[in-house]
Amino acid sequence: MFCNCIRIFIRIFVFIQGMTDCNCTNYAAIFAVGAISVYFARKYLKGGQFTEAVSAKGKVAAVTGCNTGIGMETAKELNRRGAKVYMLCRSEQRAAEAKIKLVKAGCDPSRLIYINCDLSSKENIRQAAARLSELETSIDILINNAGVWMTDYQKTKDGHEMTWGTNHLGHFLLTELLLPLIEKAPEGRIVNVSSLGHESSPVLDLTTIDDAANYAGFVAYCKTKLANVMHARELTRRLRARGNTTVTVNSLHPGAIATEIGRDLNIFLKALVSVAYPFLKSWKDGAQTSLYCALSTDIKGVSGEYFSDCARKDVAHTAKNDLACKQLYDYSLKAVGLE
Repeated sequence: MFCNCIRIFIRIFVFIQGMTDCNCTNYAAIFAVGAISVYFARKYLKGGQFTEAVSAKGKVAAVTGCNTGIGMETAKELNRRGAKVYMLCRSEQRAAEAKIKLVKAGCDPSRLIYINCDLSSKENIRQAAARLSELETSIDILINNAGVWMTDYQKTKDGHEMTWGTNHLGHFLLTELLLPLIEKAPEGRIVNVSSLGHESSPVLDLTTIDDAANYAGFVAYCKTKLANVMHARELTRRLRARGNTTVTVNSLHPGAIATEIGRDLNIFLKALVSVAYPFLKSWKDGAQTSLYCALSTDIKGVSGEYFSDCARKDVAHTAKNDLACKQLYDYSLKAVGLE
């Protein structure tokens, strides 16, 4: 998609350059062509849209990292469709600020409930899951959305590399702890927000995954996104192996989005993101595939798959290694203290 857009802009540039070379003085026409081109380019970059009129009335959803970005847009749409949404965020202040915005956007405040959840802390995750278990007897939708990206090397209080500990292990533990509630729902859905970046990940070496040696922020991020895909595949296998056919677990690529996940980038990389901004999806557009995986009747019963632009896509070869998926799951159980 991005390459096609580049081709479009090259053609537009050549066209405008040709008009200039022909001593054309109608700059208003040039401006109009440019404006129209940007409009259609933005429309093209919106990607797949979830347009199915599905109600979420009576459903209970938990969304991590929904105080900003696509997480907030996902929480907004779920709430507006009738769901009770638990906002699993690490900052109470930011969650409160987000709630004000959501209510102004038409959300029902009585169905927006904040629960403190810091995915870099196993203790905090356990407390969040325990609180949810006190408040609800079942959960219909869990969206593992939060994430960190391109941070300097640092460790969680539990001793894991921060990106790995947050994006994968944090969500893995939360999912395991909430799974009993999700299994009690008529049709429980777990959604892992991964990324196209999983294709750039090397094969996971779980013996060195937390090491500082050769640490690189982008590679570390890609490793977690590969883990998100593999987690969905292996959890699906385990659920089906023990006879559960009601819970589905899928992963997705939301698209290239102008979110706050890059807030820790250095000045140079932030400048690059600023240049790319016109080619990035909005928060709303980026949330469409999450909503599709959470609500669409078209994929009822579909599990262990990967989606992008509200359509099923193929995954990287490394994510298809069943043995590696099993080994990752077994490692993760031990890493979070569940085995």
